[in-house]
Amino acid sequence: MRALSSFRNRLPFKLYPSASIESNNKIRNIMSASDESPCFSRPRMVAKKVHGKLSHDGDGAVVRRAIGRGDLRSLDPFLMLDEFSVSPPAGFPDHPHRGFETVTYMLQGGITHQDFSGHKGTIHTGDVQWMTAGRGIVHSEMPAGEGVQNGLQLWINLSSSDKMIEPRYQEIPSEEIKRAETDGVEVRIIAGESMGVRSPVYTRTPTMFLDFTLKPRAQIHQSIPETWNAFVYTIEGEGVFGTVNSSAVSAHNVLVLSLGDGLSAWNRSSKQLRFVLIAGQPLNEPVVQYGPFVMNSQAEIDQTIEDYQLCKNGFENAKYWRSQSQ
Repeated sequence: MRALSSFRNRLPFKLYPSASIESNNKIRNIMSASDESPCFSRPRMVAKKVHGKLSHDGDGAVVRRAIGRGDLRSLDPFLMLDEFSVSPPAGFPDHPHRGFETVTYMLQGGITHQDFSGHKGTIHTGDVQWMTAGRGIVHSEMPAGEGVQNGLQLWINLSSSDKMIEPRYQEIPSEEIKRAETDGVEVRIIAGESMGVRSPVYTRTPTMFLDFTLKPRAQIHQSIPETWNAFVYTIEGEGVFGTVNSSAVSAHNVLVLSLGDGLSAWNRSSKQLRFVLIAGQPLNEPVVQYGPFVMNSQAEIDQTIEDYQLCKNGFENAKYWRSQSQ
């Protein structure tokens, strides 16, 4: 998303200034579990809460940006999290990416993707598109039906060794997403593992992406690799996270979690609670971002802008391509 309004000759004012982020975490293997009571030696607490503020993006779309803004610029390896709402004729017309992955998870309705390599597909409620932009892609994301189309889009950084790989797509229909349930808890396992069930989705940057639904009075205890960065985004209802005595958190909030080996969550309300738990292995590399381009140095960003403007080094197809929505 973050569509560009020009093609080759200039880049629009919407592009954000460069930013550098480094962290010092180490890799651990992924584990997961669900138990009746907490079993973590280092339980994860809520270190920071950020409410997703409404703003405009693309061409008339409305987003709640929770990661990728001033008070939470990034959380290595995550660069952005938007909850988007878009109705025709608004959308995200032709725009480029380089150096990271986008994960689009539809909560309601559908989005049609087209790109300059000839790929086209529509994802609907519960479907996922996991796109590796790599060395370069220009694509559009437009609503696939009437009314409001609502979903999440996550940007995941790629390591320096992966930034210039060829683009790749994984489109996973809802019925193929692994699920597990127990004691009033259901989880859709988009990436990673929960309750002994593992997703087949390949993540070039090791990532966990779990969609939990808790019935009233239900609880969940989910293991997370100890040194991975992790956060919760609340979609519906309100829940208690970290400790049973914590304050309840309502919808549209990101909860950045402390390091540790697992998260506990409770639904103390009389209504359903839904949230995603997302975690990833930190890359521990410099991050320099200019809008839809994410590299490791300013020189690489300058080269990317030149490549895009001159349609070379991965952007060759952009010279003549336009999506059907343009």
